[in-house]
Amino acid sequence: MTDRSALQTKLEQGIDALGLALPDAAVPRLLDYLALLERWNAAYNLTAIRDPSEMVIRHLLDSLAILPYVKGQTLADLGTGPGLPGIPLAIAAPGRQILLVDSNGKKVRFLREAIRALKLEGVRVVQSRVEDVEGQFDCVTARAFASLADMLTWGGHLLAPEGLWLAMKGKTPDDEFGGVPPEFVVHCTHALAVPGLGSAERHLVILGRAGDDRTARPRT
Repeated sequence: MTDRSALQTKLEQGIDALGLALPDAAVPRLLDYLALLERWNAAYNLTAIRDPSEMVIRHLLDSLAILPYVKGQTLADLGTGPGLPGIPLAIAAPGRQILLVDSNGKKVRFLREAIRALKLEGVRVVQSRVEDVEGQFDCVTARAFASLADMLTWGGHLLAPEGLWLAMKGKTPDDEFGGVPPEFVVHCTHALAVPGLGSAERHLVILGRAGDDRTARPRT
């Protein structure tokens, strides 16, 4: 098992490289989440990534890379799996109401335990298909969940009128832009530099409802 101090160093260096300033308790809580995920993963196969050091990069830092683009007081994380990016975002920027959505029972059981064990206030989970979820949210996140067309067709009703949809992708999904439903618009695409990821590409596609033509910009 990787030494926790080594994981902490890797995580802190990555957070610095991303230019983020997190609450004092965020790093130990992120590591507690990682330890819980590692334990459950041994029995329930929640993620294909087994090495905790790789989890720091591909789960924690990958999720935190979109933090500057998250807005509003409510967020829905669709197809969250073991809580990515929703739980790292909840730990890094507490105070937001976050709904984690997944249809997989094993993953939802893990999420409920994570919310309890980590005392994540304002975070709740629902086991459901995305199209059956109700409510509207200032921000919607989706990490490797589906094509832009499918995710907006299934979950577009969850986006508030002036909300932002943050779709986390690998390569720029140029072949998907033509399938975006007409009631939505692509604001912009950002290349994300995830520390430690090497040559692997990460992009964030920011969408909103048609008629809301603001350019989405990172928080300053």
